Amino acid sequence: MPITQTSGGASGRAAPVFGLITPEDWYRIPLQPPERREASVSALIKRQFAGVDDQPVLRRKAEAQLRDTAQAGVDQGGVVLYLSFLEVGGIPLSASLLVSRLHQRFDGLDAVAALAGSGEVGLVTLPAAGRAARLLRRERTKQSRKLGSEFADTVVEYFVPVPDRDEVLMLTFSTPLEPIADAMVGLFDAVAETLCWQRPDEETKGEQR
Repeated sequence: MPITQTSGGASGRAAPVFGLITPEDWYRIPLQPPERREASVSALIKRQFAGVDDQPVLRRKAEAQLRDTAQAGVDQGGVVLYLSFLEVGGIPLSASLLVSRLHQRFDGLDAVAALAGSGEVGLVTLPAAGRAARLLRRERTKQSRKLGSEFADTVVEYFVPVPDRDEVLMLTFSTPLEPIADAMVGLFDAVAETLCWQRPDEETKGEQR
């Protein structure tokens, strides 16, 4: 089902909203306002530890890590965070998607490359959302080093101009699963291709995950 989130801006006109279709096992955490973020984090922890009453230390650690992850998203201008709980053959396919707003005009590939740093950058056209810039890079993050992972995170970012706004919507997909990174990148691209824009008065009501 479409997921919509207001994409605000400085203009007096009502901003368009974006819609995304994500896999069923991706959990959605709204990052603003803080009360909604906290409620969503608590609900996720309750779901993940349902029926587990003998792991209080593990539960507190997981909750603290999740709060840190959500706060890091807020610090990057994020409005929505998705976390993957997909499994194949009992193996979790760890991934995340941070949706952020950049309050600046989209003026081409050079600006995106300068903003995003090193990586493979190209211009693409999304089926419903139109032109965008796509960045693919691999990096060792603080989190991966902290966890002792030998793999680099694979990151795919999309920079999409918001219609009639001096604003860019940024989709940041990430996975630590380097051995199957190509397959995960394919999934990320498929999700990005579902992005669409609607005016608030045209918004289709859908279930929010």
